[in-house]
Amino acid sequence: MHVTHLSLADFRSYARVEVPLDPGVTAFVGPNGQGKTNLVEAVGYLASLGSHRVSSDAPLVRMGAERAVIRANVRQGDRQQLIELELNPGRANRARVNRSSQVRPRDVLGIVRTVLFAPEDLALVKGDPGERRRFLDELITARSPRMAGVRSDYDRVLKQRNTLLKTAALARRHGGRTMDLSTLDVWDEHLARVGAELLAQRLDLVAAVQPLTDKAYEQLAPGGGPVALEYKPSSAALTGHTREELYEQLMEALAESRKAEIERGVTLVGPHRDELLLKLGELPAKGYASHGESWSYALALRLASYDLLRAEGNEPVLVLDDVFAELDSRRRERLAELVAPGEQVLVTAAVDDDVPGVLAGTRYAVSEGTVERV
Repeated sequence: MHVTHLSLADFRSYARVEVPLDPGVTAFVGPNGQGKTNLVEAVGYLASLGSHRVSSDAPLVRMGAERAVIRANVRQGDRQQLIELELNPGRANRARVNRSSQVRPRDVLGIVRTVLFAPEDLALVKGDPGERRRFLDELITARSPRMAGVRSDYDRVLKQRNTLLKTAALARRHGGRTMDLSTLDVWDEHLARVGAELLAQRLDLVAAVQPLTDKAYEQLAPGGGPVALEYKPSSAALTGHTREELYEQLMEALAESRKAEIERGVTLVGPHRDELLLKLGELPAKGYASHGESWSYALALRLASYDLLRAEGNEPVLVLDDVFAELDSRRRERLAELVAPGEQVLVTAAVDDDVPGVLAGTRYAVSEGTVERV
């Protein structure tokens, strides 16, 4: 699978830009702040309905414009599709496929798949647990686009349940009043049902990606491993693997934690509080791995994601956003050699020298809002 043409209107710094794309390697080269990352960010948005740089859509719309539009022609084998996404901050986004009638934005998920390497990836190792949960959930959705709906349902249920708990906690603190919490049983059931599905998918993913991560780390840093991924649920009672087992265990864990949750006004059990522990040898990578080891670990996680998606069909687009400038020469060359065979590889760099020679291919010069093929 590869993108053959990218069209942007009022997206980030671009009033309008048209970029034909070839299979193989394409590098966008130009000084920082000229719009290189904006191009690959748009491709990533098609795959995830989100940005790797910001948490909301508002910054993606060019200043002074009401909306932004991303269009892309995508080829998979003999099949070609046109995806159109309209970003409307504060209102519902809109989507179309092949100029048909409007579809839900999440219906385009799976048409484009990407694996992104970026300087922000260091947070996968050094950041808080939310970074690693997001890594898992985005990869789950790339494998199974329907999980976008499950994630959305879980977030909605969690928000409603937390609102009820917070209200109950405030009532107790101010006047010692008690509330009718009969509806909490309903939210427990919803949270456990959707949470069990999300948790089962995460456990399955960790089992699948673990050996691939260890293999990728060895390729990047021979003799530096082994590495291991350990999923740690929010409750020790969550030992199951099937949705049915996890549902029952989540219901029990919620019942046991209810008193503490009412006192604190927040949900204490569920996938939103789980952790993915990254181990390097016998120690956790966070806090013990050196800067170089942390980089190798983050890159290994991305390479493992790529290998997993490719093995399951529909090879993803590889996006390397200004990542080579962050690496020493050894890791730079090893990473370049590993990704060079990809069906489509998009690279951004400030100068030509930042792009390893093995990634020779199409070049675009990006400067002052223009994108010109070299």
